[in-house]
Amino acid sequence: MRHERFTIEGAATATGAERRAIWAALLPRRRRGALRLAIGIGAAAAEFLAVLATVLVAQTLYHAAVLRTEVPVASALQVGLLLGSFVVLPNVARGDYSIENYLSRGPHLRRSASLWLGAWTLLLTIGFLTKTTSEVSRVAAVTAFVAGLPVLWATRALSLALVRRLITPRSGSARRVHLIGYETDIAGFYSGHDAEALGVRVIGASYLRPVPLGAGAAERRRQLGEDLDLAVSVVRFLRPDDIFVLVPWTDVEDVELCVDAFLRVPAALHLRPGQVMDRFTDIRLVRVGRLTGLNVGRAPLSPLEIALKRSFDLAAASLALVVLSPVLAMIAILIRLDSPGPCLFRQKRYGFNQEAFSVYKFRSMRAEPEGAFRQATRNDSRITRIGRILRRTNLDELPQLLNVIRGDMSLVGPRPHALAHDRSFERRIARYARRHNVRPGITGWAQVNGLRGETLTDADMQRRVEHDLYYIDNWSLWFDLQILVMTLVARSAFRNAY
Repeated sequence: MRHERFTIEGAATATGAERRAIWAALLPRRRRGALRLAIGIGAAAAEFLAVLATVLVAQTLYHAAVLRTEVPVASALQVGLLLGSFVVLPNVARGDYSIENYLSRGPHLRRSASLWLGAWTLLLTIGFLTKTTSEVSRVAAVTAFVAGLPVLWATRALSLALVRRLITPRSGSARRVHLIGYETDIAGFYSGHDAEALGVRVIGASYLRPVPLGAGAAERRRQLGEDLDLAVSVVRFLRPDDIFVLVPWTDVEDVELCVDAFLRVPAALHLRPGQVMDRFTDIRLVRVGRLTGLNVGRAPLSPLEIALKRSFDLAAASLALVVLSPVLAMIAILIRLDSPGPCLFRQKRYGFNQEAFSVYKFRSMRAEPEGAFRQATRNDSRITRIGRILRRTNLDELPQLLNVIRGDMSLVGPRPHALAHDRSFERRIARYARRHNVRPGITGWAQVNGLRGETLTDADMQRRVEHDLYYIDNWSLWFDLQILVMTLVARSAFRNAY
């Protein structure tokens, strides 16, 4: 069996004292755990102080500069401490301040925004129940709410930058990793992963000997046992934080022998991070009844999230219909005056769970006999004068508020395509049908990024699908609000609208 230990460049020509220093760098440091803990505490403290400072500054500016009155420091401190606790404690509970989380590419800013909204909701609820909302100025509270999120974002972005700069394979706080597997497995790990980007220090590798052709099961187990005994001895000396068993999962017996061997070592044990697992960012071990398995994909939305999203859709769509009713009536009249035919256009689309429904739109084209589906194109001769305005301003989508109230659609989600479109692209683009795991939307993440209009190639649709799947995997109420605002004000939301 072959072993490798990884040192710094130039170790081969090092003197005796230098070699001892190299070995000291490979072996664990007593203060490393305290350093990692200090980094996490520092990140949490930075966000807590950022929230507290925002509240205090907002109260001070309003009372001292505007009202010219004494600043209510006690009430400001109370609000700031509560709000900071509501932001920091949930993050601590879910391990958000761990170094591994800061090195990941997770949706940090979106999570912070969702937590900020939740913290204020909880704060207002407590204030209402205790009848203490009158003790805090509304103007100062609104100022703190508006200014607090950018401050929280800036604090998290600065923390991310600092941690990613400090945590390198050479830093004292990086986790120390030992690899075990056959030569092809370890070579594949090196070719597919960059230690600098991973933020870990690979301190060594133990190569299992290939089993000779024709060897029986007993001989295979004997040879593997010898290799594992030697590897365990090396690992006990190096004392890594983590051991990665790179043997393919299909070699069930080899994997089980490796697991049994390294469970005797005081280090975290991990199985091979294969290509299937690399596709997912949130893999967990879950139990369903008495079954245990790796969860690589959760249900698109939890029951609570479904209820929250549906309640928001109903409230916002109903309010929009009432407020916009004069506009809707005026558009309907203009359509009837501009060209013969109904003011509304209905077409079958696939919705949630790929169930067909009739989507409503203001008619923007001249009525034609039913025939084969033909996608609208730039400068399409079928588009009417008023229809061109409606399509460029997205006003033709407003009748879909009725679809939202009926439950066929949501305000935000993947845009529904015509049935012929769906059937065509589903056969050619992987994971296309996954768009139907949530209700389709009047607007969506792909649309506000300019991915709309004619799809001339599969690559055009592929980019749209990637944005839709990103939305599904990262949904939050704050994300919906962000998309709705972008739909109204972002220039990219009106790109390719024709």
